[in-house]
Amino acid sequence: MKSARAQLDIVSAYRELGSYRAAASLCGTTHKTVRRVVERQGRIRPARPARPKSTDAYRDLIGERVRSTDGRISAKRLLPLCRAQGYGGSARHLRRAVADAKAAHKTSRRVYRPWAPVPGEHLVIDWGAEGDLHVFCAVLAWSRIRFVRFAADESQATTLQLLAECLETIGGVPAVVLADRMGCLKGGVVANVVVPAPGYVAFATHYGFRPDFCEAADPESKGVVEALVGYAKADLLIPGAPFSDLAVANMAATAWCAERNGLVHSEIAAVPAERLAIERTLLGSLPSLRPALAPTALRTVDRLRTVRYGSARYSVPGAFIGRKVELAVAGGELVIRADEREIARHRLVGPGELSLSDAHYPGRPAVPARAIRPRTPAEVAFLGLGGAAPAFLRAAAASGMARLAGEIADIVELEAAYGREALVAALERALAYRRFRATDLRSILAAGAGVPRHREPGTRLAIEVPAVPVRPLAAYAVEAAS
Repeated sequence: MKSARAQLDIVSAYRELGSYRAAASLCGTTHKTVRRVVERQGRIRPARPARPKSTDAYRDLIGERVRSTDGRISAKRLLPLCRAQGYGGSARHLRRAVADAKAAHKTSRRVYRPWAPVPGEHLVIDWGAEGDLHVFCAVLAWSRIRFVRFAADESQATTLQLLAECLETIGGVPAVVLADRMGCLKGGVVANVVVPAPGYVAFATHYGFRPDFCEAADPESKGVVEALVGYAKADLLIPGAPFSDLAVANMAATAWCAERNGLVHSEIAAVPAERLAIERTLLGSLPSLRPALAPTALRTVDRLRTVRYGSARYSVPGAFIGRKVELAVAGGELVIRADEREIARHRLVGPGELSLSDAHYPGRPAVPARAIRPRTPAEVAFLGLGGAAPAFLRAAAASGMARLAGEIADIVELEAAYGREALVAALERALAYRRFRATDLRSILAAGAGVPRHREPGTRLAIEVPAVPVRPLAAYAVEAAS
């Protein structure tokens, strides 16, 4: 069987020479072969009928599952479903059918159109995280100026503080700030329309831009900042980690932004810092002052003198019980305000934890203690000794003494023989050495005042040791060294 190229050469030679033998001599074959090739070229070959595939009956099932999962389902996961529907073919044939369905879905899934940003129009912001460190990224869409900073959390106060720093760095305010649907800036969603949080609205009004939000779960709609988040992680965060603190990390981020903004950007084929000088003339002017800290939430102080935030409790002064207070997060701290003044400040704690200030609970011990209430005459007389008597009673009860009431009555009777002052001193000594029986106190009293008194350990004793002359090792040699 001649190849397609050889057959084409034979047909061309025959058309030029008009003779089977002449074409055969030129192409190095026989005249019979030339005749068969020429006759075959003149006939129309019938179309080969398509062979049915084992996956044809399951094409709708495969296409529906591929569309519902946006092309992410694998043939391995589809095989059990097809088997349950009666598929008897091989896994290899199913993989080919799934690949064809994914290719068809990709062509009809979404139509992309390049975004042509307008100078001074959009600033795109987003958060990223790597371990315990959070990275705030912002890109001015037209000039591609990058702004990257690190933070310990992604709260509203931190986000607005870094956004204000970003606007001050670029030297103006764009018309629109496009953000992901981050919880700190989102107040709610109605019919897929995002309602900004009140604090974010106040911030945007102060600076004069319009807040906008991307589609939910659609990172492709803000790829310009998604690319920066990945770039900052790969080129700044991971190579420079671990940072000793946030200040060092932000110094590195500032230097990184200055370096990258001074290089030619591959997408716009220009230097972002140079384009910013052009775009800055179209940005809005910055306000003279930053806005006051916007409240994150409003809470009512309960009867425990606490407010709840993030499933944790924080104490406030008792004068505000039943009143509403404003909560704001700033730099890892919760600031509680009422009547336009700060009434409490706490470090943020985890869910289920407490942050209490002793100043908010005057006269209340940090550790609750049961009050001592004497009832019998012996108990009244024993506690009337004062001094170490209450502590002695608590320590004796904690030791598990079974006949404590009788021991107290016996101790009270010792006052008549030894006097109150000596008995109180004996109680203090017995408490120090954990001796709680009346016989122990009688032994202490019988020993009198000559026994050494118990003292708590003090500072370490420092003694100056006199200098001693030291002989060299050579003085101990048996023979003189040569």
